Amino acid sequence: MRRLRPADLAREHGISTQAVRNYERDGCLPPAERTPSGYRIYTEVHAAALRAYLALIPAHGYAAAGQIMNALHGGGGLDTVLKIIDRGHLQLLRDRETLAAVREAVDHLTTEPEVVPDPADAAPRTIGELAHRLDVTPATIRNWEEAGILVPARDPLTGYRVYRASDTRDAELAHLLRRGGYPLDHIATVARQIRTAGGTGSLSRALADWHEKLTGRGRAMLEAAAQLSHYLQMVQR
Repeated sequence: MRRLRPADLAREHGISTQAVRNYERDGCLPPAERTPSGYRIYTEVHAAALRAYLALIPAHGYAAAGQIMNALHGGGGLDTVLKIIDRGHLQLLRDRETLAAVREAVDHLTTEPEVVPDPADAAPRTIGELAHRLDVTPATIRNWEEAGILVPARDPLTGYRVYRASDTRDAELAHLLRRGGYPLDHIATVARQIRTAGGTGSLSRALADWHEKLTGRGRAMLEAAAQLSHYLQMVQR
């Protein structure tokens, strides 16, 4: 089998020879043999391992990529490798489902009404008024607040909760996602994203970016699977 130098592996990926040595030290590459003078001897197997590891990073992240390669080289076995990969695919599926649910909710909230909106909709609401609007109990509204979904202001004189238009929007979003079976902590994350984005309009643009990132990760998983399969075939031979 053709011998390769650390510089040969590094040049292919535009990384330093020290990075190649670090990857070997960290178990991401199989141990290299040494010449009598102590120089590392790499082969096409090491080159394939490096391609697989670097392909796994954008697909599964640095930590998971390292765990996968260490499982192969440290005796964890193929079952361990497949479990890590399965978790990555499961998380991607959940992210896609979350994105679809949030898009549906945002589309619902941003649909222009056929009639002229009531000016009263812009006025602050009490907890009872908001509960009546959504046909839920005040206790449900308080639960959403405890979960971080709603962050109402307080009337400076009475101390009662005051729900502004943005709070009503977040409550309607929570109501929709709860009907879809999503847990409160998940909905709270979405609500915080909307508040950070500055409203549903900005969030719609953020969701488009999120979709591109998920698509990119899915494609990266395909590439990583191909490189990892090629590496495993070389090792088996």
